Amino acid sequence: MNLHSSNIQVTYDFICPWCWIGEENLERALAASGFTTDRQVTFLPYQLNPDMPAQGMDRKAYRSGKFGSWARSQAMDAQVTHAGKAVGLEFDYERVEKTPNTLAGHRLVWREQQAGRDACVLVKAIFKAYFGEGRDIGDLNVLADIAAETGQDRRATVDFLNTDEGTAEVLKLEAKTKASGVRSVPNIQIAEDVITGAQPTEIMIQILRRSQAA
Repeated sequence: MNLHSSNIQVTYDFICPWCWIGEENLERALAASGFTTDRQVTFLPYQLNPDMPAQGMDRKAYRSGKFGSWARSQAMDAQVTHAGKAVGLEFDYERVEKTPNTLAGHRLVWREQQAGRDACVLVKAIFKAYFGEGRDIGDLNVLADIAAETGQDRRATVDFLNTDEGTAEVLKLEAKTKASGVRSVPNIQIAEDVITGAQPTEIMIQILRRSQAA
């Protein structure tokens, strides 16, 4: 069965662990439903911390301030780690030292989609690099390494990241998304149905089948 994947839009941010889980559940749902897609799923940027300094912040200090204590942050990390393990994703928060600025990562995904390429591999690689390996995905050289690991030309990626190309476009997409009413991520739209949060694969399968029937 074919579902035109321009009807699937994923609004996300790279510092959102539930976005990694939600993307994994969507991928599993597509496979389990027997759907094929003739174009890539569209990823829409949504920075949870748009005012984050370009160099990022110490994660312990930032999260302690945001959630009131480091103990509360660790409890939340444990919850998401358990949820990730249930779908085969390995979170290793012990290795995550920074909360990064994610604009450059969103620009890389924008570039992939502008070129008509499937951005899923890159998106998954950046998520894994951050949550599973503790790499600083706000660092341009680290992003270039990750892109190279997915088969992209590293020098071309560095050259791109060292310009402002894609910045205005990403911010415009983000503003448009917020204006449409999106207030949290992940937010997955399949045709006319909207899934908020990292819903189970089974729910996504039901919505995919309903969209196909419609």
